[in-house]
Formats: sequence, C-alpha cells, structure tokens
Amino acid sequence: MFQNSGLSLDQAPPISVILRFFLVGSIWGIVAGVWLLFQGETSVNPANILGITLTHTLTLGVMLSFMLGALFQMLPVLAGVSFKEPTKLAIRSQWSLTFGTITLLSAFNSGSSMLYLISILLLGVGIVPIASKMLFRLSKLTNHSSSSRGMGFALYNLLLLFLVGIWMIALLSGWSNRGDLLALRDIHIGLGLFGWITLLIISVTFQVIEMFYVTPAYPKSYAHWLTITITGLLTLIFVATLYFPSIIIWLQLAILVLIFTYSLLTLRRLSQRKRPIVDATIWFWRIGMGSLALSMPLWFFDTITPLPQALNQILFTLYVSFALSVLFAMVYKIVPFLTWFHLNAQGYFNAPMMHEVIHPNYAMRHLFIHITTIILALFATLFSNSLWHLTGGFLLLSFAVIAIAIYRAWHLYLHTQKTGQKFEFDFKGV
Repeated sequence: MFQNSGLSLDQAPPISVILRFFLVGSIWGIVAGVWLLFQGETSVNPANILGITLTHTLTLGVMLSFMLGALFQMLPVLAGVSFKEPTKLAIRSQWSLTFGTITLLSAFNSGSSMLYLISILLLGVGIVPIASKMLFRLSKLTNHSSSSRGMGFALYNLLLLFLVGIWMIALLSGWSNRGDLLALRDIHIGLGLFGWITLLIISVTFQVIEMFYVTPAYPKSYAHWLTITITGLLTLIFVATLYFPSIIIWLQLAILVLIFTYSLLTLRRLSQRKRPIVDATIWFWRIGMGSLALSMPLWFFDTITPLPQALNQILFTLYVSFALSVLFAMVYKIVPFLTWFHLNAQGYFNAPMMHEVIHPNYAMRHLFIHITTIILALFATLFSNSLWHLTGGFLLLSFAVIAIAIYRAWHLYLHTQKTGQKFEFDFKGV
C-alpha cells in the first residue's frame, strides 16, 4: 500500500492526529445509534427537528471527523502536501468542531438564537482555518493529479457549504429576511452530500481503488473532468437559485447522472482487480457503490416530484449506506497501515504486521453487522417502523466495533513504543 507514494515519517503527520479524528467520529456514530435507538422512525424524517438532528450528527459529527482525519493522511500521500505543527492544527479544529456540533444540535432542538450564534463561531473556528490551509497548500501545487484536484474542489465546496449554513441560520434566527430558506436548504444538501462527501470520496477513489486492489486505472480524461464538472454544476445551481431557477432541475439531473456512472464504473473496476483475494474491505466498497447506484434513480425522481415518505427513507438509508460503507473500508486499510508504518519508520523491528493490528476476521464480523444494519433499515421502512429502534441498536454496535478497533490499534502502537526493541547500528571499526 502507498509504496509508490514516497511517504516519509517527516512528511507524515503524527499517527495520533488521524486516530483521534477517527475515534471522535466513531463516538459520534455511537451517539447517532443511541438517538435512532430511542427516537425511532421520527428521527429518519428529514422534515422534522429529530431528523435534522440525526442528519447533522452523521454529517458533521461522523463524516466530517473521519474525512478530515483521512485528509491529514491522504494529502501527504496523494498530493505531497504536509503541514507545520499538524497536531496543534488538528486539536484546535477538533475541539471547536466537537463543541460546535453539540451547540448546533442543541440549537436545533431549542430554537435558541444565542446557541445558533455560538455554533457558527465554534464551527467556523473548526472548519475555516483547516479547510482554508489545506486548500491553500493544494493551490500551490504545480502538477495536480485527479485526486489532488478533486480534494481541492471538495474543500472549496465545504467552505461554500459552511457559508450557506450561516445564511440559513441567519434566516432561522431572524437576523435576516433575505433569501429563500427552502432554496438554500436544497443548495446546502447538494453541497454537503454531493459537493463535499461524495466528491471527496470520488477524488480518493481515483487512486486508492487502483492502489489497494490492483485494478485498471480510471480513464484519465474521465478522472480529470468529473470533479471539475460536478463542482461547476453545483456552483451554477447556486447562481441559478438567484437568477435562473427554471434550469436548476436540469443541472441537478446532470449531477445525478454523473454520480450514477461513477458508481457503476467503480463497481466494474472492483470486478477487474488482479488480486483475487477477497476481504471485508472489498465488500464494504461494493456495498457502498451499489447503494450509491441504487440511490441515484430515487434522487432523480425526487428531483422531478417529491417522493412519498417511505421512498424518502429508503433514499436516506441508501445514501448513508454508501457513505458509511466507504468510510469503514478506508478505516480498515488506513489504521493498520499507519500503525505498522510509523513503528517501522521509527526502527522497531518487532512492529506488528498489518493483519496483527486489525485481523481480517474482525473486519469481516463488522461487515456482517453493517449489512444487518442496512437490511434492518430497509425492512423498517417497508414492513414495520418499530424496527428503526433495532436499527439504531445495530448502528450503535457497528460504530462501537470500529471504535474498539481504532483504540486497540492506538494501544498497540503505544505498547510497542514502550516495550519494543529498535534496530541498533554499531559503527565502531568502520
């Protein structure tokens, strides 16, 4: 893995930076599971406060934490970008994001203008400096890959997403009456789900699918233009909301078609891998891409005419399945590698091998829990709403499993540093 990246210990951020983001994201996932466990079906309705709370727990709490942690690792590997004092940058961002998310969720449920204001300030401190610094470093690159370019666009969309969020909060709190809240909500959803989460996953996919699983590369022109086109369409939607609302539906449909073709192409690439070994991460990727492909037609029809609540819940389930499946696949690759890499680079000759950090059977057991969670969510929509409570229990269990894996890797890393033996070089007589 990463053998062609030229990654060195000096270039890589401390392992604690990445694992801390991953562990906090896992804790937010447990919170989301608890919320769904106790609130049930009402928490998967995006039209009410309980649904908005669950959505932001997953997007701000879970996905943002994991994705920022992944960016700290991927930027040096895929783009050659490193940071001075990454630990300080990460800690400042993480504390602000944690308290900002708590405050925002509290504001949703209380309607307090003061809490909305505090959440904006905290989230701004957590998002803007780190995203701006990453985007600035990427802008200084002279030779971009499709991945580095896409990551830059995703960070740009994250900043724009935050600005639209401020605008919406200003309307909700009565600080401003300029703007259409429903139109801004649609822009916010598009930027968050497609411009940030999906676009970052797409950008990383261009390298890691080929790297991890030895598959044919994505077509160069396709990889070059896909992230540019999606970002351009999202920007046009923002402008069209103000001046040309009649063309928005066509821009949205174009984005859905592009993402649908990407999901099918990625599934095709996974079927063409040159290493026939099957592990849990391949199935996580397949479930993720399959869920994304199935969700796009539903989103297509929802764009034309609003879907019934049951289909809306299926759409919600499929998109969450996509995001979490890819997230778990990446964690089970990144965490074992980082543990081995940092210890090996520090000279510990008894550094644990990757399969000793997280055993493949452990990931496979988590895969079955994850599949059960998805099936329960679909059954809850189709047959019995009472199953949403059980779904919440399994979501809680799923994130508890990944949290334990991350914690064990961190504990093993510290234990090896404390008790392990390093290579010793004797230059006497040379």
